[in-house]
Amino acid sequence: MRFAATLLALGLAGSASAQTPTISDNHDPAFGATGEVRIVASIPGPDPSGIVVIGGRMFLSFPKHDGDHAGPTLGEWKDGRLVPFPSAAMAGAVASDRPPGERLVSVHGITTDTQGRLWVIDDGKVKGQPIAPGGAKIVGFDPATGQIVAKILLADALLPGSHMNDLRVDLTHGRAGTAYVSDSSFDGHPALVVVDLATGAQRRVLADDKSIKADPGFMTMLDGRVLKADPQHPTFPGGGVDGLALNKDASRLYYAPLSSHRLYSLPTALLADPSKDDAQLASAVVDEGEKGAADGLASDAWGRLYTTASDHDAVFRRNLDGGFDLIARDPRFVWPDGIFADDRFVYVVLGQWTRLPRFHGGQDLRKPPFLIARMPISPPRPDATRPSPAPSPPSRGHAI
Repeated sequence: MRFAATLLALGLAGSASAQTPTISDNHDPAFGATGEVRIVASIPGPDPSGIVVIGGRMFLSFPKHDGDHAGPTLGEWKDGRLVPFPSAAMAGAVASDRPPGERLVSVHGITTDTQGRLWVIDDGKVKGQPIAPGGAKIVGFDPATGQIVAKILLADALLPGSHMNDLRVDLTHGRAGTAYVSDSSFDGHPALVVVDLATGAQRRVLADDKSIKADPGFMTMLDGRVLKADPQHPTFPGGGVDGLALNKDASRLYYAPLSSHRLYSLPTALLADPSKDDAQLASAVVDEGEKGAADGLASDAWGRLYTTASDHDAVFRRNLDGGFDLIARDPRFVWPDGIFADDRFVYVVLGQWTRLPRFHGGQDLRKPPFLIARMPISPPRPDATRPSPAPSPPSRGHAI
């Protein structure tokens, strides 16, 4: 409650964030919708997850690990309808005899790099089936042509229970760049995965570090229910490392477990260096403090971080000085999931993932259509453009 109040109090810190509510009576003035929200897509199905906007084109992912739907697993929202990308056969919208390594199976996280290319992490998982060889992979596309510019099959870094969830691509390390992937894990073995895009070399790191793992005492509030994490009887999406974001110059990777209120970061110079072992990486992890209960993370053109906040039906922004703004809060923000920001807007996917049948005794409580929301943002104030000094590694000792 103290954190939520702090965030609301900081909401006045800059334009294009929600206005601080005026206290006029004995009611909470922040209850209900606030902020400028526009619904830019209304999707009957399937259920979207990841989002990226490149040159005004909106790309969305539709993973199949929670349901083998008939729609595409990757598509572009165009003229009010979903168009498979790069083709119906490649995106799984029609039956194909291609092996899993030659088509998209279950795209989850999607991102773009500084060259404007589209990158996806295919978790390779279809509900009720094991991950087939070649199913889990990183694929890069030229969005203008749909041509594949890179493909790395995940094998050495893959476990039977892996859940390759999100990715970010860093072109400042490695001959062709380095990809950072969050393996949230379907069976309690999360890790960060680092992939050299030139050689395909891949490794799991920090699997035993507390910054990667779910907080065993994690509590949240969703759809009016107060819930506590219980891996044996889950009542909401939870688990280890999930959301990822790079800062403006890609010198630092931010990450957070799904079942945690804390934000962590690592220097990419160390993370991308295969000679660094887990002990060296763990000593460089910085606990950046509270950030709310986030699924997706994103950074804008100035390096500010955006976090989804499922327990507040909201989107927060972490500014360069470490302070927070409330960008928007809306009752339609049911499990805000994938998030993307550029120099004009922040976009968020409203996936309703907390209403899946497995969390409600087999009953599907999702209520289509599934919405994509957009909120305007503006440049930081001139006096708020300097990043706060990074805390020293010992700060990671805060309780989680």
